[in-house]
Amino acid sequence: MSNSLPYDAIVALGSNIGDTRANMARALDLLCESGEVRVVARSRDFKTPPWGITDQPWFANACAGVATRLDARTLLARCLAVEQRLGRVRAQKWGPRIIDLDVLAHRDGAVDEPDLVLPHPRITERAFVLAPLADIAPDLILDGRSVADWLAATDTTGVEAFADSAVVHD
Repeated sequence: MSNSLPYDAIVALGSNIGDTRANMARALDLLCESGEVRVVARSRDFKTPPWGITDQPWFANACAGVATRLDARTLLARCLAVEQRLGRVRAQKWGPRIIDLDVLAHRDGAVDEPDLVLPHPRITERAFVLAPLADIAPDLILDGRSVADWLAATDTTGVEAFADSAVVHD
């Protein structure tokens, strides 16, 4: 991850069960409650069509840049704990979920382990990640191209920011 970014990691958020936007806001609150993680940039909230399994409700998606001293694996564990606290049930891959938190990139750099790959291996294929990521890290280089370039080359049909949503920088 570029050292010029004003944060240590990027976390993607998604939800398509219940009050999706409130679920994402609550997840960020829980992620930060110990004081070891602080949100320094947050994208707009985006309404996005389901991906993978398309017969399910649309999603709300966002990205947050966070300041933290936690290493990538510990941050991932914290994200999974937040999912569990909010009642996430992993019943079906790509299926409906109350909340989904993914570590997309971390200051520790590339990681390639069975349960953690960073940068996240499918960022460049998914408009529902690229659109909010471009709000906070358009110049982040992934596979030799910026997030903004990847987004421009991606089909964004159905992906749109909520009208009352704004990019926030601390």
